[in-house]
Amino acid sequence: MLDQALSQTLNRASRSARARRAVESFPVTRKVVDRFVPGETAADAVAATRRLIATGRTVTLDVLGEDVLDLAGARAMRDAYLALLAALAEAGCAAGADVSLKLSAMGQALPGGTTIATDHAAEIAAAAAALGCTVTLDMEDHTTVDSTLAIGTALRASYPLVGNVLQTNLRRTPGDIADLDGTGARIRLVKGAYREPASVALQRKAEVDGAYERAIDALMSSDCHPMIATHDPAMLDRAVARALAAGRGADGWEAQMLYGVRPELEQRMVDDGHRMRVYIPFGTDWYGYFMRRLAERPANVAFFLRALAHRSR
Repeated sequence: MLDQALSQTLNRASRSARARRAVESFPVTRKVVDRFVPGETAADAVAATRRLIATGRTVTLDVLGEDVLDLAGARAMRDAYLALLAALAEAGCAAGADVSLKLSAMGQALPGGTTIATDHAAEIAAAAAALGCTVTLDMEDHTTVDSTLAIGTALRASYPLVGNVLQTNLRRTPGDIADLDGTGARIRLVKGAYREPASVALQRKAEVDGAYERAIDALMSSDCHPMIATHDPAMLDRAVARALAAGRGADGWEAQMLYGVRPELEQRMVDDGHRMRVYIPFGTDWYGYFMRRLAERPANVAFFLRALAHRSR
């Protein structure tokens, strides 16, 4: 119960301007944040990519940004992704990389947003495909699921390696997996980070964990390309076993983890011969992302507090 209360407090703080000012006022905060966000620029993201590639990992990169309120903001985010792809290509590490897009950042919520977001994502997908890079459409709250899946389907007509994300806390997800079976789509499986009403989402951790296990089984039995995003060793062991039972080789699925959360577990997966992709966020709007990472695991909060104490001496 204490962990749950702490998580709820931190999630509220992630949306608080006052809390943000307080956290940013610590002069050492930026150095601590570097564990989870390697920097604010594309150059920082490319440097992190190089380090991970050297250890046998692959990457997916997310440009963190403020909420997009107008067309100019959506275009700026599109341009940021195009610049990132160009930087990856210049560094010789674009092939095999992935970029993660939030369609809200592409203009999805604006008037005519479906067309705007699809067009912007298509420009990014075209640039990525030319470099041997892939694109994954992140999933946001439950009100965007139909639109996001539809945009993914539309983009795959021209760019087959565009992927979607499914959240197992949503009650609809088993049906979405069944609908995607037969498409060969790349599917990232997550538990879900948004606070959703009980009418559409499971509320208890045990229920969400059970749904995640069943979703692993369903994806491994489908013709989709499963991307199992978890830091839970038991879930990874289940994915390994189900992939083996389904006859999937090393290229038939992959595990994914967030930058800086469980690097030792990432390396274990690589050493065991599995594909491991690390989710690298970067940008000036790191605060909300950082607070959500603290909310996910009490150990992250302890790390933050110990680091602050050490660096404040």
